Amino acid sequence: MENLLSIITFTPLVSAAILALVLKGGTPAADRNAKWAALLITSATFLISLFLLGGFDASNTGFQFVEDRDWIMGLKYKMGVDGISILFVLLTTFMMPLTIASAWHVEKRVKEYMIAFLALEGLMIGVFTALDLVLFYLFFEASLIPMFLIIGIWGGPNRIYATFKFFLYTFLGSVLMLVAMVAMYMDAGTTDIVTLLTHKFPTDSFSVLGFHVVGGMQTLLFLAFFASFAVKMPMWPVHTWLPDAHVQAPTAGSVILAAVMLKMGGYGFLRFSLPMFPVGADLLTPLVFWMSAIAIVYTSLVALAQSDMKKLIAYSSVAHMGYVTMGIFAANQQGVDGAIFQMLSHGFVSGALFLAVGVIYDRMHTREIDAYGGLAVRMPRYALVFMFFTMANIGLPGTSGFIGEFLTMIGTFQVNTWVALVAATGVILSASYALWLYRRVVFGELIKESLKTIQDMSTREKAIFAPLIAATLILGFCPNLILDIIGPSVAQLIQNYHASLPADLAALAGH
Repeated sequence: MENLLSIITFTPLVSAAILALVLKGGTPAADRNAKWAALLITSATFLISLFLLGGFDASNTGFQFVEDRDWIMGLKYKMGVDGISILFVLLTTFMMPLTIASAWHVEKRVKEYMIAFLALEGLMIGVFTALDLVLFYLFFEASLIPMFLIIGIWGGPNRIYATFKFFLYTFLGSVLMLVAMVAMYMDAGTTDIVTLLTHKFPTDSFSVLGFHVVGGMQTLLFLAFFASFAVKMPMWPVHTWLPDAHVQAPTAGSVILAAVMLKMGGYGFLRFSLPMFPVGADLLTPLVFWMSAIAIVYTSLVALAQSDMKKLIAYSSVAHMGYVTMGIFAANQQGVDGAIFQMLSHGFVSGALFLAVGVIYDRMHTREIDAYGGLAVRMPRYALVFMFFTMANIGLPGTSGFIGEFLTMIGTFQVNTWVALVAATGVILSASYALWLYRRVVFGELIKESLKTIQDMSTREKAIFAPLIAATLILGFCPNLILDIIGPSVAQLIQNYHASLPADLAALAGH
């Protein structure tokens, strides 16, 4: 289908604009119409995105469904997907209808709420499909705006503090990336990502302000992009915005933040850092390894000390993203395959855990762990669903969570045994905080009066969890569904990365 990527990207964006102009808000009927319109639009976008999968040739390691045309001021509008990016597009379109369905209880400014999520979907898809630096940067930065509004308008009591912290952290990191993009254009004479993937940026060492920069321009470019993507992931120690953002965000905001937005950082490492700046990546891999290992252990210990369910799951997300960065910079097939698999799995599992918190928050209006206990008595179906995703979050064999963690640790073990050993302790720690949370919320006697009339999941809530359960199980038992798609593109990425290192490092040693 011609222009398929543009259709998928701009269907939610154009629909958001139409809803803003046409639909009147403020009445119960108008609010209901806004919800149904958003659900239908996001569902249609998902169905259209399946054509991508149907027409995708996994054996072709190049970009497919490419759209390339002149844009404005000499810039190019260029989009395309390869084996790495196509699955992130599908993850986005898959999660968005479920997220909209979870927001059915929203009563405040419903039309604007749905418009914000539609705009956010289109912008996130654009990040994964853009093949031009300028286009990528516009989508990457613009995606902050809807999430800024979602947290700032519909968030909790401290939403303003959390919103500005989220925005400033992510925006300041991206300013350095913008400077690096200008430098890349000055050196390569193009903003075309496909061309830049084959361009050799200078590696001549030099001194600046008394510091000797080994790896030259590649190292500086790597650090500039790293500043943006590390905050987005987020990596330790620039992770502190995430727990605040999650706690204050509405349930739907937390779901998309965890399921999709964090993955932009990992995708950026795969699209830019490894293939474009291999020398910088190689020189700084030990730093990334130990930052990842510290994140896994430290944030898991912090999660154990939390009294707020959302905050615990947010710290869990930081720990799981540590496996992702570790696998990416292992720069071997198992590591990168595992990192991509872990990002997709985390999208389903972490999103489902935030939805599970939202189910009981909608009933009790508190996320404090001590406010619950004995829910299995009144909510057996909820207890079963919550148990399933708790086990998947731990990495139980048979769930998608196991495959990603296992592959990233195998890949890392081949490169750095000590980092893999430290990271392995995270599996034990994750079991500790996840099972501790589950026991406190679900098991025990039902002694709190406020819980004795709580109702089990509704049909709508069960329908939201069903696709997530299916996806987690299918990928857990049939990981080749993912690995066969990403495998050739990852193999090409790894081959190009290692092929560029010997010559570059030899030149580096000569200076």
